[in-house]
Amino acid sequence: MTHDEILKYCLEKTGAYTDYPFGPDCLCVKVKKRIFAQIFVLKGIPVLTLNCDMMTGEFYRRIYPEAVTRGYHCPPVQQPYFNTINLEKDVTDEELLKMIDHSYSYVVSKLPKKIQQELNTEKLE
Repeated sequence: MTHDEILKYCLEKTGAYTDYPFGPDCLCVKVKKRIFAQIFVLKGIPVLTLNCDMMTGEFYRRIYPEAVTRGYHCPPVQQPYFNTINLEKDVTDEELLKMIDHSYSYVVSKLPKKIQQELNTEKLE
């Protein structure tokens, strides 16, 4: 998938919007001020960083050891909760979409229940 295809898919999520909190070179996709996807170029390679729970993060790093690494830019204590995916390596589009879905759901699950309910209501409308 290309950065544009990833961005389009991310923006289909309820409440998703773009932001550039780290400068013009790192496009972040957020929901309720929380980042669930970061799209950027790292040393000439298109990459995507996504949130994840620790077990899911490790799962994808084991399945795709050449393509998925701990969060590139994150402090060591946060690295198990982020995966950076090299988009030039062999990760299927289907798996990439699953990772994006997991990231969005994981971030939403950490929001207050009231906000989660608001997002679910928006989704139904």
